[in-house]
Amino acid sequence: MTTSTTEYASVRYLVDDVQAAVDFYTGHLGFTLHTNAVPAFADVIRGPLRLLLSGPASSGARATPADATGPGANRIHLVVADLDAEIERLRTTDIEFRSDLVSGPGGRQILLTDPAGNLIELFQLATAVTSTSR
Repeated sequence: MTTSTTEYASVRYLVDDVQAAVDFYTGHLGFTLHTNAVPAFADVIRGPLRLLLSGPASSGARATPADATGPGANRIHLVVADLDAEIERLRTTDIEFRSDLVSGPGGRQILLTDPAGNLIELFQLATAVTSTSR
């Protein structure tokens, strides 16, 4: 199944190093490179998510007010089938986790950051937790 660009949900992350962000998302989280205009801009895709990676020279970064340029508390939410396996795999790299594993009625999650400090939530639905623990 292919997705046209009009079917993507897009999120823009401001990053200080576009190539490092591309390497992170494609190398660790299963995104594929869509557009490469490094060092100013690139975008990567995973399923219906198009992640816009805007470096300091990009129009997206230049249009952002100075007091809103740092990474914030917002985050992308990536659903994974086996959170324990993902955590184990990522712990063998230099990924920085920003939280402990947290469980709730809807599932389990852990936060990590990209090279610019933007948050990413890896999430496993409670129903998937039950089915993988059998």
